[in-house]
Amino acid sequence: MPTPPAYPFRAWWAQRSPAAGAAVMATGIVSTALHLAGREILSRIFLVLACAAWLGLAAEFVLRLLRERERWIPEAETPGALTTLTAVAATTVLGAQVSALGHDALAGALLAPAAVLWPALLVLVVRRRQPRMPGSVFLCCVATQGLAVLAATLAAAESATWLARVALVLFWSGLVLYAIALFRFDLRQVTEGAGDHWVAGGAIAISALAGAELLVADSARLHLWNDDDLGVLRVMTVDLLVLDLAWYGVLLVGEAVRPRPRYDTRRWATVFPLGMTAAATLGASTAVGVPWLEGLGRVLLWVAVAVWLVVAVGAVASARAAITSGPVREPVRSTARR
Repeated sequence: MPTPPAYPFRAWWAQRSPAAGAAVMATGIVSTALHLAGREILSRIFLVLACAAWLGLAAEFVLRLLRERERWIPEAETPGALTTLTAVAATTVLGAQVSALGHDALAGALLAPAAVLWPALLVLVVRRRQPRMPGSVFLCCVATQGLAVLAATLAAAESATWLARVALVLFWSGLVLYAIALFRFDLRQVTEGAGDHWVAGGAIAISALAGAELLVADSARLHLWNDDDLGVLRVMTVDLLVLDLAWYGVLLVGEAVRPRPRYDTRRWATVFPLGMTAAATLGASTAVGVPWLEGLGRVLLWVAVAVWLVVAVGAVASARAAITSGPVREPVRSTARR
């Protein structure tokens, strides 16, 4: 008997690539940057959108793991499956913003699955990396630094010294992973990439934000770092922010030299670094005591918001076209076990 047409939206959603997790990352970090800039109403709107998308992707992730486990693991070991690490990164971005709003218990609940998934996915994808890879190769660093940001944020909120030290280990580990990924990155992606090439800068941006959060986590109650530690963290945070801004400029030039206006799901991986750079700049302004960085961060924030809107319009148009293009049939499944 022929397979009947599936519900169009359900079928379209089931076909979404793991790269769609970048939409959650992008929306979540724009919410964080708006919060740092004091735009609370807009920040809450973006946070609600990010949470809704996260719940949908989480449900799809669990269903695939339960129903198609025999396919999921081999697919996770392919180089393209590096994008599965967006599950960890997106969860930590949301967790950090939730903690910033005072919901530490919920943030801790988000940290737990992210921490469990991180080593498993990292081992699966790292051993499959190849030379000349796209920007998704930097997601190893992004996921690790996302955990560092969330751990440092919770450490400050809960006065948990051990969690701050875990965050510090993750911070340095993320920098090592970035260096390894850089040797695998195909620099031609700067002018040829479909959007995820911006993660090369976004990984540095989230590293700078992690450094800023580690600096802010220190307090009279915790006594986390001595003067030497603080000096190293401050220098690293500033250096990472400068490097991030340099990447920002290089990637902008690449877009100008070879414009790529057509919508692609991977364009959400462009929005994420733009928002993360704004958040890192605003966070570093307070952490390292450089007031003029706040003005720069606000400018970068509105750039990120504008690009988010453009990509969101493209995503809606793409989804509408896919859903209304005609009947969608679910893939044929084996009935051997029935």
